[in-house]
Amino acid sequence: MKRREFITLLGGAAAAWPLAARAQQPAMPVVGYLSAHLPGPSAPLTGAFRQGLKDSGYVEGENVTIIYRWAEGQWDRLPALATELLHQRVAVIAAFGNSPAVAAKAATTTIPIVFSVGDDPVRLGLVASLAQPGGNVTGTNNFANELAAKRLELLREMVPAATRVAVLVSPSNAATSESTLRDTAAGARAMGLQVQVLNADTSREIDVAFTTLARERSSPGASNWSTSHRASRTASTAARHNSCCAKRGSPSFGWTWRRTAE
Repeated sequence: MKRREFITLLGGAAAAWPLAARAQQPAMPVVGYLSAHLPGPSAPLTGAFRQGLKDSGYVEGENVTIIYRWAEGQWDRLPALATELLHQRVAVIAAFGNSPAVAAKAATTTIPIVFSVGDDPVRLGLVASLAQPGGNVTGTNNFANELAAKRLELLREMVPAATRVAVLVSPSNAATSESTLRDTAAGARAMGLQVQVLNADTSREIDVAFTTLARERSSPGASNWSTSHRASRTASTAARHNSCCAKRGSPSFGWTWRRTAE
């Protein structure tokens, strides 16, 4: 995400807020911050967000209030958290990630929403088109999910004999899981690879998933985990099974979002 571009959109959304609605807002403008992650591991992002606001003349606690809502990896909480922000009379909502953006859009058709997502916002149903977003939603796309094919190419270079890859997804993170599976499956088909899908929402399920990979000799190809404790759990479990898989000819390969790893 380009910080300056995102903050520019945020400021534009707030400025476009209807006069009647702004009259009902607190004297100090309130920005709602919606994330699926944990506060600690997200500190670099929130720090950049605050700095971007500061560069635009808005300093938290002085002339702008930021209300944070964190789902802490429990994606089913996002709709309720988005509603909580509405009750706080926020002037604009900054939504980070596919699921938070979808939840925010479902919560309101009037309060401006600025998103940063990894999938096509049109495909997510956030905007009508990239050129003309329409409605109360706009934002940036970092194209993270569209790198699936490139990641599979790297895997093929590492393991030329691989015929099957595994994708570890979280069923509770529907928006990201769907796009991860879709883009990975498309890339796998083009390369003649089979895809094995493994679902995991708990530490125990992650352990079971990697035990299954080691037993069936699949090459782990993708993960859509993004919260700190689960990302760390996934990474440590992959590392533990890596030597086992390597001995069997299937080195493990995966990724998580850098900003949420511990």
